Amino acid sequence: MPEASVDTFFACALMVLLVLSAMASTSKLLYPYANYAVDRNVSERYEEISKYMLLNAGEPSFWGESNQTITAFGLAKTGSDIPYDLDIDKVSRLNDRNLCAIRYAQLFAALSMSDVSFRVEIASIFEVNISLAATYVESGQTIYRFEVLAERHGLSVAADLKTYVIAEDHVEAGNLHASDGKASVNVTLPDTVQGPALLVVLAKSVYNPAVVSFKAYAFAHNSTSPEPSGAFLKLGPLNHTLTASFTQSNLTLLNAYAFTFDHSSTLMQTTNSNQSASYGIPRFVDSSPIILVVTGSNSSAFFAEHTAYPQVPLQIGASFASSEAHSNVFTYTHSVTIDSVAYECVVWLGGPRE
Repeated sequence: MPEASVDTFFACALMVLLVLSAMASTSKLLYPYANYAVDRNVSERYEEISKYMLLNAGEPSFWGESNQTITAFGLAKTGSDIPYDLDIDKVSRLNDRNLCAIRYAQLFAALSMSDVSFRVEIASIFEVNISLAATYVESGQTIYRFEVLAERHGLSVAADLKTYVIAEDHVEAGNLHASDGKASVNVTLPDTVQGPALLVVLAKSVYNPAVVSFKAYAFAHNSTSPEPSGAFLKLGPLNHTLTASFTQSNLTLLNAYAFTFDHSSTLMQTTNSNQSASYGIPRFVDSSPIILVVTGSNSSAFFAEHTAYPQVPLQIGASFASSEAHSNVFTYTHSVTIDSVAYECVVWLGGPRE
């Protein structure tokens, strides 16, 4: 190989190594920059703070896996070499419906920046909407027709759909393609099955398999209208364990399920008491949120409670709605991944005007 070619080769290789090293070190470098770069533009400082929150693992580094006290705020997955790869449990603890939910006051103290208030919102890249379009009563069964729409900011998203229907001991799966973001889903339930029933739809972008969204829709079938979510159980997934905490007395749990785009599983109960029960959550290999469903009954009705793992969408933090006149408020949007699924994270940062 000519000497010039060898020099070029090693120069390129060195540049690649430098870039990779810089990426790996970003989370360590951003924090002192955010603390001491007081002479830089406020918006630039806030942007670096928003990056730090998503590139740093925090302390203790596995604070998401249990009800640990957080001492340094960071949402990154410990040990990951992928920038903006967030920890599924740290994210879930930001949701106020998680059994180990962390309060904003704790996060504010852990960020250690007394002059900066913040808000974090995490959601799927696009939305899935479900509406009941028609009901057909036939001999021995009822057919429900649902309209499903996948869209982002009012624009349709071409997607492949995976559907699951859960009612009493009835579980059924289906597949559809929504080339223009729209699809009709027909659900047939026999009259021998009692409701309410739950329709779960997972939608995967045809252009990027890492972009997946979901929606769950409860509807009446041989039953009264469904109770609001959380009326019977508060579901808290953490560290691949689902804990179902009773919000009513005299409940009987029947089955628990985990659904992803490519897989489904019946969950095994690991602990139980008259106040709660726990189930192990499998580690699925496909890129998909995990939709968790627990069914049961009280003295008079069947129910199906659900949540997602990670527990998104979520929002936590300060409200800047009435403070813009008195504060510098900036918004930063980042694309993040959680267990190989892409999400949108919006970070709001604000402080007193100088």
